[in-house]
Amino acid sequence: MRTSFLSTAGSAHKPNEDFLAVNPQVAVVVDGLSSPPELGSGCVHGTPWYVARLSTYLLHAATSRPQNPLADCAAEAISRVAALHRDTCDLGHPGTPSSSIALLREGPDTLDYLSLFDSVLLVDGPGGLRVISDHRADDFAQEEHKATLDHRIGTEEHRRAVSALVAAQRPHRNVADGYWVAGSSPDAAHHAVTGTLPRAAVTRAAVLSDGASCLVEDYGVTGWRETLDILQDKGTGELVRLVREAEAGDPEGTRWPRYKAGDDCTVIYCEFDDAD
Repeated sequence: MRTSFLSTAGSAHKPNEDFLAVNPQVAVVVDGLSSPPELGSGCVHGTPWYVARLSTYLLHAATSRPQNPLADCAAEAISRVAALHRDTCDLGHPGTPSSSIALLREGPDTLDYLSLFDSVLLVDGPGGLRVISDHRADDFAQEEHKATLDHRIGTEEHRRAVSALVAAQRPHRNVADGYWVAGSSPDAAHHAVTGTLPRAAVTRAAVLSDGASCLVEDYGVTGWRETLDILQDKGTGELVRLVREAEAGDPEGTRWPRYKAGDDCTVIYCEFDDAD
């Protein structure tokens, strides 16, 4: 598996809460969930600390134990990060650092995938184009979500609406009949969207945080296949440029209502040799 990748922060005033990790067999994107300061987090370290360690442990587990299902690898990684700060932080706090996970692993004859929360995996080849993600969170706090769309980004009304949305979503995270994110409970990993494809069915793939997939899902600037074509022909920098161009042209979210003017944007592009 050959990879190219890029991750950029959505704002010059905030740290990047995305993180990526790659090697010749595994590609991981972890996208931290933003937490409004007024809601608290219970953690003294913060989301960038969490995503850096989670992605590193994910890469290690998925690589060193290729026979293990990716859900087991993700559960192990979540457990290891929780152990690092259980004695210093309140991991039971609803705002404890959490994230999405998007993970690909190439084996001799198969390609395994895992998606937890809203990052996107694109897989394309003789087996056709597949778009893999986990949007169960969209079923919750719909009224609060609609309220965020009524106000311009940067206004106090918009900030309060986003905070109210996060507060309304939190009780539904990592509970039965709710939606699942990587946080402090390894059980979440076993609720991820997972699967295995024949290696011969895939020639290219992409792993995208929602700050990159928004180009298709929210802005409609490209389609999924066109996104892969851009990555293949022009590289990761061009895809990120298109995202930033769209954001810059609509800084207040009047054309494309959203939670923030610019989101952290992370993409890994993968190419595969023809399988024997």
